[in-house]
Parts: sequence; C-alpha cells; structure tokens
Amino acid sequence: MPAKDERQASFNSGADAASPGLNSILERNIEALVERRKKEEAECTGEERIARVISRFIGSMEFVYVHVAIFGIWVAENLWDLPGIPHFDPNLVGIAITASVEAIFLSTFVLINQNRMSVAQAKRADLHVQMSLLTEHELTRLLALVSAVAKQLKVRTDVDRELDELKQDVAPDAVLDKLESADL
Repeated sequence: MPAKDERQASFNSGADAASPGLNSILERNIEALVERRKKEEAECTGEERIARVISRFIGSMEFVYVHVAIFGIWVAENLWDLPGIPHFDPNLVGIAITASVEAIFLSTFVLINQNRMSVAQAKRADLHVQMSLLTEHELTRLLALVSAVAKQLKVRTDVDRELDELKQDVAPDAVLDKLESADL
C-alpha cells in the first residue's frame, strides 16, 4: 500500500500547474467561475455598465469628500460673506433642491445595480440548489451501494433502520412544502 505522501503526490500529479494549496479541480472550478463572471460582464448593456460605475463611485469615500467640499463651500458662501463670491443661494433652497434631485438619480442607479446583482445571485442560488440536489442523490446512491456491500460481507450496524431512510431520495418539493408550512 502506498504511503500517504505518495498517495497525495499521485492525487496532485495532475495539479502541477495549480496554485499552492489548491488542487487542479479547485483551480478548474475557480477558472470556470471567473470566466462566467467575465461572460456576464460582457453581456451587460451600456446602461448597466454606467449604472455600475456610478454606483461604485457613490459608494466610495471619494464621493463623500467631493460632496463635503462642494456642499461645504456652498453653505459657507451663502451663510458668510466669502471674498470674491456673491451669495447665490441665501436661503439654501437651491442646495436642498440639488441634493433632492441628486438623491433621486443616485438611488435609481443603485437600484439598477442591485437588480442586476439580484438576477446574478438568483442564478447562483439555483446552481447551488441543483448541485446540492445532485450531491444528495449521489450520496444516497453511494449509501445504498455501501449498504449492499456491507450486507454481502455480513457486516452489521446499529443503524440499519436509519440507513433504510437515508437510502431514499429526498423530494425537494416535500421539503419546501414542510418549510413553508412551518412559518419560518
């Protein structure tokens, strides 16, 4: 029987190009996810790209600094008499209107970006559910196979009744119905 290090080397032999700590399967999966995100990015419309760039900027400290400077100067000039600049909004109504209109547009850009992200997240959630269901099915089949081998070899376990339940496929609709009726 090969030593543990030899088995690990054998397992990793196809992973020579992989990053340290990652095997070739993980590398492949990461590359597939990166390619998928690039594809989704390429499929974005021009409007979605603009909304994303604006949303990214308004979520930054630079945006805060720019607004502190602009609104600070605006308020300071209209409350105090700064040299060389006349009062252009003495009651600060203009700044209130400007901030309100800006808030309308900025919140719209954020919502556009969130909607796009929600669609992508829903796709990933669907993929996760499908992969989980596939894994559950494979494990159920593997459990049935191991149970049959144990029976053939006359290996007894204390969990035979539980094994019979575990060898049954899970019905996703039944699980969802139970969760919905439980008022979670």
